Amino acid sequence: MTDGAVKLDRQSPGVSNSVSEPGSRRELGGHGQLTIGLTGGIGSGKSMVADMLAARGAAIIDTDVIAHQLTAPGGAAMPAIRASFGEAFLTAEGALNRAAMRDHVFSDPSARKRLEAILHPLIGAETEAAARRAQGPYLVFVVPLLVESGRWAERVRRVLVVDCPEALQVERVMRRNHLSHGQVDAIMASQASRAQRLAAATDVIVNDADPATLEQEVARLHEAYLELARAGQAHAGGKE
Repeated sequence: MTDGAVKLDRQSPGVSNSVSEPGSRRELGGHGQLTIGLTGGIGSGKSMVADMLAARGAAIIDTDVIAHQLTAPGGAAMPAIRASFGEAFLTAEGALNRAAMRDHVFSDPSARKRLEAILHPLIGAETEAAARRAQGPYLVFVVPLLVESGRWAERVRRVLVVDCPEALQVERVMRRNHLSHGQVDAIMASQASRAQRLAAATDVIVNDADPATLEQEVARLHEAYLELARAGQAHAGGKE
């Protein structure tokens, strides 16, 4: 694909052979609503794409934002995290010490499972509540580990992957997060591979050019999603 390219399967929701009819699986969103899972590797630019879609009126639910809220001072996850991991993994304000926890779970897979067992049910409940409140022509769930979860692909109609070369991911994350090359490599190794994400994608937007080019491609993607959302609503309305 060329710089900033979008690959979009334009079949209507409910018509594609790869998409189940509403009600045949536990989907998020209302009946006939177009739901999209947005993902990408670290440094791919998924947050930028989400912001651009939000500026055009899409309803955005970011599971990473929800996770931050749950692990902020007084967050719903903090009592269980304190009980399971101890004060060493809390900041002075009572929030999750994300740097300490990140190092811990990378070195201890069992710790990662304990943390996920605390966070995932809470994130799921908050995500469902946010989906019920959301308003917009279509609904986008930003899920950094969508492919890794094994569940999200069955809960949305389409999977949008923001893609870029791995070398560019490393460069962006080192510059943005002030991490070493080795630290970024370790994070990327813990995520699905680029090939795995692309294999799970319904739609792909390549973010390897400048922001202006990305803006143009997101605008085209938005128009295509509006078309799909209208088709899905019409399809649902015809069944009622």
